[in-house]
Amino acid sequence: MQTRSMRKSKEGFVISSKMDKSVVVGVEQRFRHPLYKKIVTKLKKIVAHDEENKCRVGDKVLIDETRPISKTKRWRVEKIIGQKRMEGSNDTSTN
Repeated sequence: MQTRSMRKSKEGFVISSKMDKSVVVGVEQRFRHPLYKKIVTKLKKIVAHDEENKCRVGDKVLIDETRPISKTKRWRVEKIIGQKRMEGSNDTSTN
């Protein structure tokens, strides 16, 4: 019998939090190109379940694999690692 420890876990940053109880998380994968030997960065967008709507754009989060919640959601937000805010947010504007 499989346990929860067998599930995958990834670290990424929140790209969009406009949906109710859902966030889009960008997970970067960096690798060396086999022919050109340059570092290539790929971005994978994953829709994750955020039950309490705590995540904001720019936050660094840890997501865990879970059972299918909807058509696109197979991941859930485990915890918020960093509270980095992106530029252009309306948190503390002085103008």
